[in-house]
Amino acid sequence: MKRSLFIGHESLVRRATLLRLTARTLAESMRGGGFKSLYKGQGITFDGVREYLPGDDVRSIDWNVTARMDKPFVKQFEEEKELPVFLVVDCSLSMDTGGGGCSRLQTACETGALLTLAAELNSSPVGAVFFDGSILYSVSPKRGFEQTMALLKRFDTIPARKERGSFLGKALTGTGKLLRQRSLVFILSDFRCTGWEQPFALLASKHDVVAICITDEQDKALPDCGTVSFYDVESEKGVLLPTSVDDFKTAWSTTYRKRIDAWKKLCRRRAGFPVVLSTSDSIDQTLAAFFSQRERV
Repeated sequence: MKRSLFIGHESLVRRATLLRLTARTLAESMRGGGFKSLYKGQGITFDGVREYLPGDDVRSIDWNVTARMDKPFVKQFEEEKELPVFLVVDCSLSMDTGGGGCSRLQTACETGALLTLAAELNSSPVGAVFFDGSILYSVSPKRGFEQTMALLKRFDTIPARKERGSFLGKALTGTGKLLRQRSLVFILSDFRCTGWEQPFALLASKHDVVAICITDEQDKALPDCGTVSFYDVESEKGVLLPTSVDDFKTAWSTTYRKRIDAWKKLCRRRAGFPVVLSTSDSIDQTLAAFFSQRERV
């Protein structure tokens, strides 16, 4: 059973035309983001064989085909002109929270929708994996309108029942096995789990990985509401917090800054590209600024 993620708002599918206009600028920023320059190796893909012609490089001879056909054939290659895009989308319980009018999950899904449309505008294949405490859905990168609309529908709805925990580490491991060529991978998560660092490092060693940490304004500072009962949706444990006490408010903000700083350092050390995106931020402006910074590197 599924529920609409954008109740009270027009669905992503219905907003596709408007989102596509926003995604056009994002697509241009993505093309200039400097990721293709990170390709390793020849940057070309096998495109078949043809008969050997005088002057051809003998190193390109396909000896298996030559033996079968009893005359020389050479391999042909086509220059890679696309960068596949893959989205790793965290739908865990901790993502379904937020202090404002938009949850972390809604922000992640709208971000994913914009990136999907930008990939389509760039004629790039796009795929995704959605997970909570298990893998919910996975599809390999494909090009075309049908793939785009199928993913937009996925971003519109999520399962009403969720498995506790986060499968982030296993989702990253599965992504590495699924992708056949170097790709641009976006991880949309709050990263409130363990066991993802090593799979992240392995994935980033073969692909360009952008880690987008979805935060909320209340992560930085709580409103002054006196003593308030807080409930952890994952552990089902509650605690009373003194939101009006100055020392507590300072400790709350300091803990957030330290966590984000440590997360950024870990991502960079593992060859990833960290981006912090709040539920109150402009998604397209935040991503455009990131790609612009990448272009200048």
